[in-house]
Formats: sequence, structure tokens, C-alpha cells
Amino acid sequence: GTDSCLTSPVVFHARADMIPGSSNQYLCGLEVSGPVMAETYKVAVLGPVPRDHITTHEGTVVDKYGCGLNSVAALSALMGGRGEIALVTHVRQVDHRPILEILARFPDADPAHVTCEQDMGDVITLKHLDEERREERQTAFMNPIVPDDLEGLLDADAFVCVPVTDFEIARETLAHIKAHGQGLVILSAHGQTRACTRRGERQPKFWIDRDLWLPHVDILQMNLEEARCCWYGKEYTPHQLQAMEFDSQLPLDEMIKLARHCLDRGVKAVYVTLSEAGCAVYFKNEAGEVRENFVKAVPVEHVVDTTGAVEAFAGGLAFGYLKTGDFLQAARYANAMGAQRCTGTDIAIFKSLADTDRQIADSYPP
Repeated sequence: GTDSCLTSPVVFHARADMIPGSSNQYLCGLEVSGPVMAETYKVAVLGPVPRDHITTHEGTVVDKYGCGLNSVAALSALMGGRGEIALVTHVRQVDHRPILEILARFPDADPAHVTCEQDMGDVITLKHLDEERREERQTAFMNPIVPDDLEGLLDADAFVCVPVTDFEIARETLAHIKAHGQGLVILSAHGQTRACTRRGERQPKFWIDRDLWLPHVDILQMNLEEARCCWYGKEYTPHQLQAMEFDSQLPLDEMIKLARHCLDRGVKAVYVTLSEAGCAVYFKNEAGEVRENFVKAVPVEHVVDTTGAVEAFAGGLAFGYLKTGDFLQAARYANAMGAQRCTGTDIAIFKSLADTDRQIADSYPP
């Protein structure tokens, strides 16, 4: 049968206008350059919870719910179940109860903004060709998250926006947050650089309206393939477009140009994940100069399933910045949670804050 959808609001407090530009570009002995806050926060996670059918690169078949749940699980583990996490999403009615049952495993996860009234939600099939590449098909589609979905949430400390397809979060929603809230806005570029064809094929796309989004984003997260979709020319020949199919990643020497473009339009920091190499972090120092920093990866002994690592990274990034006020320290938490996600298939794979801090200390010795 169908489930009724919960509608009671959750109230969520940090200030995006307090974001500092860290002046330290090194990876050891980092100093906190911004406000240090308590270790529990109110966070809204915006994005789909797809019903995923996954074939891992090792051939294992996994059926599970993903995306936004991974951000919730990572944040809950880091806050010891004592935070306030609102998952804002729309799902199929058949998926509503199973998703609520998963959320019930996390005592600080509020289900009030998981709605099924329109009976629309994502269904995605993923076949991993290796640890990095995968074939994707989408056969059901979530109705977009709009400003009305954020009722009662505008005083959140952070808004973690993790769309996987370009229609899932309306730009007006981020504009609404900026106009009426003060929380940190983190956006994964994964959704804005992925389109779904009429045949259900999920394909990369240029993020042509990028500059209309940037003023509403504090932290922008992407990988090198998504960066390629964010940094495009005025005009291409057919041969140049075809060549991108074989050279789909933006070269790092071009990445700083993209980062500068974003930072000049209001973004405070850009994070580019580099797989086993960790991530690159771009921000402006106090003198207004763009700094490029590389934070090495937290090692993973055996990769089981990389699905959800993007969303786990975003959750770790939000917590890390709220905790330390430092873009590079935040990268360590993001790397740690992304790495933890890859070690298994269960949603509750993430370590506690104490264990994560030990993992970070081991990965980044003084």
C-alpha cells in the first residue's frame, strides 16, 4: 500500500558570511583560521534517495537506497547521533516506508521532509566498469526540490546539496536559502553536469547556466570530469567535441582558471576530488590571491563500492568546516568520509568522530 507523507517541519544556525579565507596552503600543522564551533550542528541535506541497482567493479550486485542517505549517515556518525539532520527529498510511495526505516537507524535524522505526495523519485541502475568508470541508466525521476520544501529549515548551520541529475534541485531553492538563511551552502556539481536522455541514459553535459548558480553557493565540489563540464569554450568544432569523449577530465593547469572564475563570482572555496590522489582545494587568501592546495587521500586498503562517496565527501566537508572553520582541515574530514564509504556496502559504514580523528591523524602525520 501507500504511506502517508510526513509534513511536520524541523527547525534548524552558522553564518556563511563568517567564512574565512584560510591563508595556510600547507598540509601539516594547519591552524584553524575561522570560527570553531561545537561538534553537533543542524544540517539540511538536499538531494534524491535513489533506489539503486548496482553492479560493483568486482561483479557484486547490490540493491540499496543511496545518495542523500550517505550524507546523512556520514554526518550522524561524526556527530555521534546528537545532531539534527533533515533529509529533504521526494520519493516513490513504494520506497517511502523503507527509506524511513533506514533513517530510523540514525537517531538525529529527521524524516519530516521526506515526502511521497507526488509519487516521484529516482530509480537508477549503475554498472561499474572499474573503480572510476560506470554505465548509468535512470528509469524514474524525482520532482525537484523547491523553496517550499525548506519550510522550517532556513536557520540550518549548513545545506548539503547533492543532486545527481540536473533537475533535482531548482536554482530558485539555493537563491531562497541565500536570501533568507545564513547557513553554509555546499553544492556538488555532479547533478548539474549530468542529464538524462529520453532513453534513460545518464550522460555528462556542459553546465551552461553555471554563472547563474555561483552567487548562491559557498562551497562547490566536483571531480575532474565534472570540472570539464563546468569549463567550456565559446565554440567547438565537431572534432573537438568528439575528442572530449577520450579526454573527459579537465587538466589541473586549467582547473585553477575554473576555480578563479568561480571564486570571482561569490564561491568561497572549490574542492576537486582526485580519486586516490585526494583532492585539490582552491580559495582566496586575505590578499585576494587564489591559493591552490593539494590534500592527499586517506588510504583505502580494499575498495568494495565507490557508490555514495561523493555524498559522503560532502557530508564530511560540511562537518569539517563547521568544526574547524578551515578549508584544508575540512578537506581531511571529507577525504576520510569518502574513503570510509568505499570500504563496504552498508549505509552505516562510517566511523565515529573519535575513530575518524585517529584515521586523520594516521593519514596526515605532523
